Amino acid sequence: MTLTRQNLIAIATLGSALLLGGAFVFQTLGYAPCKMCIWQRYPHAIAIAIGVIAYVVPLRALALLGAMAALATAAIGGFHVGVEQGWWQGPTSCSSAPVDTMDPNALFEQIMTAPLVRCDEIAWQLMGLSMAGWNMVISLCLAGLWLVALRAR
Repeated sequence: MTLTRQNLIAIATLGSALLLGGAFVFQTLGYAPCKMCIWQRYPHAIAIAIGVIAYVVPLRALALLGAMAALATAAIGGFHVGVEQGWWQGPTSCSSAPVDTMDPNALFEQIMTAPLVRCDEIAWQLMGLSMAGWNMVISLCLAGLWLVALRAR
């Protein structure tokens, strides 16, 4: 396979799709995501959309946007690692599902049964890196692919 711009974009897009898919697999296995885990998903979704567009529309600037999306999720992942390691404080707020259509009893039941997912606790790790750490490392590699695609013909 020749590493043309289109092929590099396809590989980078597939990488973001696999990371996003992996996050959902972990979630179905019982690893509820914290707020920063959710934040890390958005740039991957944006990178996937950019990749689909860039694969069809040959604009070099789209490769730069893809790299920026990958760098954004890597930065959030790096910040998350710092929170997990206690290097700095994470967000103090939490998120919830919409409650405007729920009756008070159902809302109370949801609150009482909802798992508390903290950003500063490592739920899973491999070779000393948490999911956030792996997201950062792999996303930096994906950003590199996007930048190589930017320079490729």
